[in-house]
Amino acid sequence: MGFFDKLKSGLGKTKSTMSDKMNNVFSVFRKVDEDLLDELEEVLITSDIGVETSMKIIDELRHKIKHDNIKDEEEVKVALKEIMADLLDIDSSLNIDNTPAVILVIGVNGVGKTTSIGKIANRLRQEGKKVMIAAADTFRAAAVEQIEIWARRANVPIVKKEEGSDPASVVFDAIEKAKEDKMDVLIVDTAGRLHNKKNLMDELNKINKIIDTKLPDSSKETLLVLDAETGQNAISQVKAFKETANITGLILTKLDGTAKGGVVLGIVDENQIPIKFIGVGEQIDDMQEFNAKEFLDAII
Repeated sequence: MGFFDKLKSGLGKTKSTMSDKMNNVFSVFRKVDEDLLDELEEVLITSDIGVETSMKIIDELRHKIKHDNIKDEEEVKVALKEIMADLLDIDSSLNIDNTPAVILVIGVNGVGKTTSIGKIANRLRQEGKKVMIAAADTFRAAAVEQIEIWARRANVPIVKKEEGSDPASVVFDAIEKAKEDKMDVLIVDTAGRLHNKKNLMDELNKINKIIDTKLPDSSKETLLVLDAETGQNAISQVKAFKETANITGLILTKLDGTAKGGVVLGIVDENQIPIKFIGVGEQIDDMQEFNAKEFLDAII
C-alpha cells in the first residue's frame, strides 16, 4: 500500500463519521444558507474538531461564501477543505540538519511513545541516517526493556542504564557515544510521568541543559506524543506539556483506531504547533510524516 492508500484506510473511521454526517447535511439542504452553516458547524464539533476551531472554520466559510458568491454544495466542500488546509499550514518538516541532531520525545504513559520512537528510528535509518536511541525513561517498570525491543526491530543502537538510574546521566552518555560514532540523529525517550509536574519539569530541564551544553550547534526537536483516541483530551495534554517543555512538534498515534481524527485540526489551531508524524497502523513502517493535503483528502 502507498502512503495515501494506507492513510485513507487508517482514517476510515474518521472519514465515515465526518463525510457521512456532511453528506447527510447536504442531502437535506438544497441551498447554501445559515441553516446549512449551523448544521455543518455541528458536524465539525461532533467530529472532535473542538468548539472554538469549528466556529472559526464556519465563520471563515461564511465569509468565503459571501465573497465568492458560492451557491453550490460542491463549492462549499471545496471552500471548507481550503479553509482547513490553511489552518494546518504550519511547516511540519523535521529539523535534523545539524548533526548529531536530537529528537527529545515526551508524552504521558500509554500514548504510544515507545512504539513511536521505534518507528521513527526505523524510518530515519531507511532514509540513510545513522540513528541512536537513548533510553532515558528509567522510572517506569520495563520501559528500558521495551525501548530496547524497538531499537532491535529498527536495527539501531541504544544507550541504556539500569531501571531507576538518573535519566540525565543516560542522555549525557548517549551524547558522548553519538558524537564518538558520528551519529546523524539521537532520539531520547523520557519519563511519561513522575510524582508531580514539578518533578517532570525539573527532569526535562536537566536533560535539556545537558543537550544545550554538549550539543550547542546541533538541531533539536521536542516532540510530544498524543493518542488520537483521547480526542479533546489530547488538546488538554498539549496545553499541560507546553508549561514544562518547548514543544516543536507533535506525533499523533492510533489514528487508525478512532473516529476522532478531526482533533488534528483543533490541536494545531489552538496551539499553533505542527504535527510532524502520524501513526496509522501497528507495523514498524506505519509512522508517516504528516501531510495536510493528503490528510484532508483522506477524511473529506
